[in-house]
Amino acid sequence: MRLSILDQAPISSNQTPQDALKESKRLAQVGEQLGYTRFWIAEHHDLAGLACSAPEVMLSYIGANTKTIRIGSGAVLLPYYRPYKVAETYNMLATLFPNRIDIGIGRAPGGSAEATNALSDRFLQQVWDLPKSLEELLHFIYNDFPADHEYAKVKAAPIPETAPAPWLLGTSKKSALLAAETGMSYAFGQFMSENDGQDIIKQYRDSYKPKKEEHKPNVIVTVSAICADTTEIAEEIALSSLIWAIQKEKGEGNKGIPSVKKAKEYPLTEEEKHKVEKMKQKMIIGNQMEVKKKLLDLQASYQADEIMIVTITHSPEDRLTSYKLISKAFK
Repeated sequence: MRLSILDQAPISSNQTPQDALKESKRLAQVGEQLGYTRFWIAEHHDLAGLACSAPEVMLSYIGANTKTIRIGSGAVLLPYYRPYKVAETYNMLATLFPNRIDIGIGRAPGGSAEATNALSDRFLQQVWDLPKSLEELLHFIYNDFPADHEYAKVKAAPIPETAPAPWLLGTSKKSALLAAETGMSYAFGQFMSENDGQDIIKQYRDSYKPKKEEHKPNVIVTVSAICADTTEIAEEIALSSLIWAIQKEKGEGNKGIPSVKKAKEYPLTEEEKHKVEKMKQKMIIGNQMEVKKKLLDLQASYQADEIMIVTITHSPEDRLTSYKLISKAFK
């Protein structure tokens, strides 16, 4: 089974943003050594505890410090940007790092309403126009505008030998059908969805229309997972990210991911305890064999071609250990 990494560049309570970004680089390097297929980094804007607002900058840094692992955005929030500029940026990356670049596209704001307004005064309109923007972006990437198109003579230079691989990221039937209609690969965010993912992915496969003859439907399912030597340790480590989620909901998460000790000490109401248990049900938490079984079950139920794992812990070492144990379980 192909395994990959989604990194949100989380900032722990004892870290600076620079520390967090350096840990992202280290995670990519370790992921490469362990044989993970790809490393994607997310785009967020003015969200406390998340350090990456510009994936394209981080990908240059990570690409220069790795050699073989595929790297990409998870995702470029396309409603903020003109497709031509996005194509230029990722063609540049694909020229620097041949046959290694993915360009994941999303439509979420990735931040507060205020941050969204600071980035764009037409965001909602651009969300509605995403199918058109996506089509334009794909034409720039594949350099195949119709001869009578207004951009037919415009190239998203430099043109790499191998184009960046486009993916559409989403959590809904709408995004799945758009990926199918445009012949794109699809990454389903199971870790942040309340929808019936199996049915969504089936509709994607049933509706898929290849843009090029060699294209086939391709599905990644992204899941939150924490693995440790024992189930008890994994549960303890997971508590940091779970309590941090509660803190963010209450506007208290500005100090970053709390330590396990602080997470254990955090007082929870009965309602918050219920929320924590509900969040845990969306995660995969356990020892090596437990996590392996759950990932295999997930792949089978979703008929996924690849599983992408997002892991948020207070300790960078705990995060690396989790990815190492999961990788070894599948050797």
